[in-house]
Amino acid sequence: MKASIIVIGTELTRGIIHDSNGPLISRELTHLGVHISQIVSLPDDGTIKSVLGALMKSSDAVFITGGLGPTCDDMTRSVIAEAAGRSLVQDPASWAFLVQKLGDKAYGANSRQAMIPEGFSMIENPNGTAPGFYGYGGSTLIISLPGPPREMEPMFYESVIPLIREKLDLPDAERDEYTSFITAEAKLEELYESVDPELDWGTRFQDYRISLYVSGKTKKERNEAIGKLEAMVGRHRIEPGQLDALSMLVASLERHSATVSAAESCTGGVVSSLLTSRPGSSRFMLGSVTSYASSVKEWVLGVSRETVEQNGTVSSECALQMAEGVRRITGSDYSLSVTGVAGPDKDEGKDVGTVYLAFSGKDRESQAVLLRFSSWGRESIRRKAATAAFILLSSYIEGEDVDEVVSSWNYI
Repeated sequence: MKASIIVIGTELTRGIIHDSNGPLISRELTHLGVHISQIVSLPDDGTIKSVLGALMKSSDAVFITGGLGPTCDDMTRSVIAEAAGRSLVQDPASWAFLVQKLGDKAYGANSRQAMIPEGFSMIENPNGTAPGFYGYGGSTLIISLPGPPREMEPMFYESVIPLIREKLDLPDAERDEYTSFITAEAKLEELYESVDPELDWGTRFQDYRISLYVSGKTKKERNEAIGKLEAMVGRHRIEPGQLDALSMLVASLERHSATVSAAESCTGGVVSSLLTSRPGSSRFMLGSVTSYASSVKEWVLGVSRETVEQNGTVSSECALQMAEGVRRITGSDYSLSVTGVAGPDKDEGKDVGTVYLAFSGKDRESQAVLLRFSSWGRESIRRKAATAAFILLSSYIEGEDVDEVVSSWNYI
């Protein structure tokens, strides 16, 4: 199969954002034996019309990302319909999907997202409102997906790859999926290549985790490779399946019928926002204090002036008193605290990426740990700190020694 890829977005052609869709699609299709003849980036100005027609003459398949939104400059669906010689119609499955997602907001301009070329099939988008679709224009298979990577990538892996395997009559490959936390994607790639370069490894970056895919050889050999990788990065840093650190914590809280509270400094409310992001979080989340200033740490959380003067606010002593203070205020069963240096400059003489986490429990001795995160910017450190806090509080609730867990961690 010969294929071409079109990525649409004015921000891409102006160099405002980097295209990750084209390389990902090309890499994965190449692994399946598809020959990629070209990747074309186009603005949202209708240029796709002439380009798609030319590519359909030379390609067995054309993959398109972008241009599926509800606005008038999102022309991908109408151009594909014209190129395929089909009418643009409201697809019942797409409309039902859209109504389920948006309710009454599905009407009006948003209803355009349920329009696909007649005879094409819908591809569900679990992370957005614009479904994808696929079908034939003459003898050319056309697959259209939304542009945002967080929407496109799951759709590609879960729906498009199985479709291409079917079209190429390839056997289903045994593929194991894991979730990796905190390790940078480039470092993770370096590590798994050193473990077993003969396995087929793949990654998909997300804000708070990286999906890791492993295929090839035998199940036993894949398990052995993952075991070696886990030993390299540390406990609870690679987990089977699609998972996130918050889910690990919530599972522990629910298993023990426990409540939680949080005291934050450098994360500025990220931890609390995530803890309350899920429906039903009021069952376990009692409250939080974002104590950015040392005065709030003292007056609200009860951190002693002596601790601040002798150890600073970025210290294990301060983190412990923050965790114990918020648990006392809220009456929660468990609590966590975060204090550190998110950057861009040092603070209290401590390097950017220095973060102290502390955990307190009704039947446990409080514990504090020091983590030194590599810095890719303030938001990166905040995300890593929140992720680490959830993983470690979960292990704390389950009776583990968080010092021992952290002592096994590398490449953070």
